Amino acid sequence: MTEPTHDEQFPEALVDVTIAVHTTSRPIRRAVSSILTHTSSPVSVNVVAHNVDPEKIRANLGEFADHPRLRLLSLQDGIASPAGPMNLGFDHSTAPFVSLLGSDDEFAPGALDSWLAVQAETGATTVIPKVIIIGRPMNPLPPLRGGRRTRRLNADRDRLSYRTAPLGLIDRRRFNRLRFAEGLASGEDIAYSAELWFTGSEIAVDLEGPAYLCHEDAVDRVTSAPRAVAEDFAFVDAIEAAPWFSTMRRSDRVALIVKILRIHFLDAVATRALSDEGLGPHQSALQEVFDRLRRMAPGAPALLSRVDHRILQEAFSEKPSPERIQILAHDRWNQRSFGALLTPNPIRSLHRHAMIRLFNAANRTSKLDQSPL
Repeated sequence: MTEPTHDEQFPEALVDVTIAVHTTSRPIRRAVSSILTHTSSPVSVNVVAHNVDPEKIRANLGEFADHPRLRLLSLQDGIASPAGPMNLGFDHSTAPFVSLLGSDDEFAPGALDSWLAVQAETGATTVIPKVIIIGRPMNPLPPLRGGRRTRRLNADRDRLSYRTAPLGLIDRRRFNRLRFAEGLASGEDIAYSAELWFTGSEIAVDLEGPAYLCHEDAVDRVTSAPRAVAEDFAFVDAIEAAPWFSTMRRSDRVALIVKILRIHFLDAVATRALSDEGLGPHQSALQEVFDRLRRMAPGAPALLSRVDHRILQEAFSEKPSPERIQILAHDRWNQRSFGALLTPNPIRSLHRHAMIRLFNAANRTSKLDQSPL
């Protein structure tokens, strides 16, 4: 039987939402219900059964299985990456805007309506949502300028790189060709979201409206052994190859690369230091990645904290101590010592991407909404 085209199914949809579902245990009905039951605006949903029997996913959709605004797609590529199914959803999207929803997560009632209202008011190419993990305060990322700035955001000054997941509302007309990087073991969304932040316009955040809700009730999460360093940082190739990267201002490059160093690189160091094989087999590859990131934005490493630099010094020493790195890593994540907040050069501690200002901005942002969920 020939499936009707997307235009025939959803002629007036304002938003196409893509949900990739990888196992039959994911609560896909809950995710879909949050869209189709609690949105007033015309929307459609692409559910992509990824490396799983689509008929089993259809059964799990319950009363939404044959909903006229839902399309069930299938991708059987044998690749453990969300890039393929997300891109398939984008390929089938024709509405003015697209959005992503994790199969474990849901939109609070009215969230899409609120994001559309913000977009209509501002003309934003991306509307960033408030994100709440159930039972916790609001996610403080990105740490916004002044804590309350919500309109005409700037990727550098509002530290947008710290929101890696491209959640919310995305103008498909502006980013029609943008896709996740396929073939990567991790980081498939980093170049994608960076292009949203550094090439978009009138970017807005919806702090007052309903949130994107993250659940932590999945029972089939998998923890894998550390990958090769080259696999973890293959996403850097996608960034350097992007046309927008070559035209970035120096301050924008620093904003992006310091985030990659602080979040992705130092985590990769700590993970390998605490693994059974230790840092030894990975030192050379880690050094190569660090040198590459430093070349991409020479000023970025100077904005890392004193504790971060101590971790790097230990990691690249002749005999790195896992115990020492673990202690330092605990210090940097608790962010309570002067060493975890200040840069080696005290003057650089005043930079907006230094840890002390990042920490203060995140605290202000997280206090904007304390509604219990």
